[in-house]
Amino acid sequence: MPWNSRNYPESLKNFEPRVRNKAIEIANALQEEGYEEGRAIAIATAQAKEWNEAHPDHSKDGQDAVSPPTHSIRHVVPHEGGWAIKLEGSNITDAVFHTKEETLAKAKEMASDDNGIVIVHRKDGRVETSYNYR
Repeated sequence: MPWNSRNYPESLKNFEPRVRNKAIEIANALQEEGYEEGRAIAIATAQAKEWNEAHPDHSKDGQDAVSPPTHSIRHVVPHEGGWAIKLEGSNITDAVFHTKEETLAKAKEMASDDNGIVIVHRKDGRVETSYNYR
């Protein structure tokens, strides 16, 4: 039976919700791949701790970290007088900055928080590069 935020292994009870949710996600995936329950929990626990170290929580008060949107794709695109971050599939601009560098830094931070992807465009609209935080 897959675990969730209300039904999870006892060994995860003292984890912060953000890390516990990541461990649950990893453990469920490992069990789908055929790992034995105890082994899946051990691996998921270690990987969730590593993920937490590599992807710090950038939310202001930590409350957003309990259930962040996951696996988003953000685009860094030219915008009137600067650069913008746009969520794929939406016409809404998340943020606008004067320089491409500060726009990219914020987009990477957001993608790191929700295990997303950043696709960086050139001024002419062509894709320049991408960053994957999944």
